[in-house]
Amino acid sequence: MSISQIARTIGESATLKLNEQAAILRAKGDPVIHLGGGEPKSKAPVDAIVAAAAMLNSGEIRYTPADGTPAMKAAIIRYTEEHYGRKVTPRHVMASSGAKQAIMVALQAILDPQDELIFPAPYWVSYPEMAKLCGAVPVPVVPEDGTCVPTMEDITRHVGSYTKAVLINSPNNPSGQLYPESFIKEIVEYCEDKGLYLIMDDIYHNLVFDGKKTANCYDYAKDLGDKSKLILVNGVSKGYAMTGFRIGWAVASPELIEVMVNIQSHQTSGPAGLLQKAAVAAINGVQSSVENLRVQLQNNRDIMMNLLDSFDGVKVAKPDGTFYCFCDFSCYEKDSTKLSKFLLDKVQVVTVPGVEFGMEGYLRLSYCGAVKDITEGIERMKWALDPNSPNELYIGDRKLVRDWT
Repeated sequence: MSISQIARTIGESATLKLNEQAAILRAKGDPVIHLGGGEPKSKAPVDAIVAAAAMLNSGEIRYTPADGTPAMKAAIIRYTEEHYGRKVTPRHVMASSGAKQAIMVALQAILDPQDELIFPAPYWVSYPEMAKLCGAVPVPVVPEDGTCVPTMEDITRHVGSYTKAVLINSPNNPSGQLYPESFIKEIVEYCEDKGLYLIMDDIYHNLVFDGKKTANCYDYAKDLGDKSKLILVNGVSKGYAMTGFRIGWAVASPELIEVMVNIQSHQTSGPAGLLQKAAVAAINGVQSSVENLRVQLQNNRDIMMNLLDSFDGVKVAKPDGTFYCFCDFSCYEKDSTKLSKFLLDKVQVVTVPGVEFGMEGYLRLSYCGAVKDITEGIERMKWALDPNSPNELYIGDRKLVRDWT
């Protein structure tokens, strides 16, 4: 079989693979706990469900414009003004089948083969593969100070003649760290001065804790005209707990949006009308579900952090947002893939290896599930890893016996 050169370089999504493994184990009746998940467990807003049901009952579900329905674009415009203080026109926005597609289409619009895409590590698992799909070169930047927060010196050290774009995700998946406002200011100004594209993946921007606030990239952009190279990506998946609806969007210059729409029109056409209807209702409806989710996640984070404090040698920075924490477990095992498999095999806890996010020795743990799962999952991990743990552990009516040191 003949496979393309690009296809041979692309690996499967580690997070989606783990979701599949967890589903298989649950279907078998195994008491698996999924601490690797990337979706809130709360339900979609009622406004979204009612709107989608009404459209479904009408039977009028048709093709949509490649850039989104007029109502969807109007909702994106409203959202951008409300949350970012920037007024844009329909020519500045494009709806997509998820924020992931918006990023992918943006990269296809700006990257040529051998161009370089820079992004800080740890990074979302799809960023490198997305660059490769464009024939471009992913350039992860690991902070020199050993933290999960980059500095401008870290970024500029990796900028070269092939650098075309920088991609920033704050608050960050997998670390939950909120990049300082000073860094966002510097990166916006730097990319403008150097003529680099800057993609802001803001999908978690309204899931921030402890009274903190994400920096607004538009506050520091000097050029927001038709030649602007600033691209803002967002969606309803995280803040509105609408992961399965697959609606995201991009806000950029009209010239770039036109190119992106052309690409999307040949890829998938417009996003599903039924799902856009639900997204519009969520954005324009009562917003209490977003705040309720944020408060719930902050509480879950505090519970997980308290439990992780019981591990000797494990290092983790308190997340500022999202629903993940990125923990350095290298004191137990430096190979994160091996460690993740060990925890799944021995105590049926799903975690995501840090190597998938560009930093070995770490595990990404999610606290978006039930408090019971968080508590029991961490307790199982502690039993499996701590040599001073009791010899036996009961999971339901199953007795596990430690046969390792």
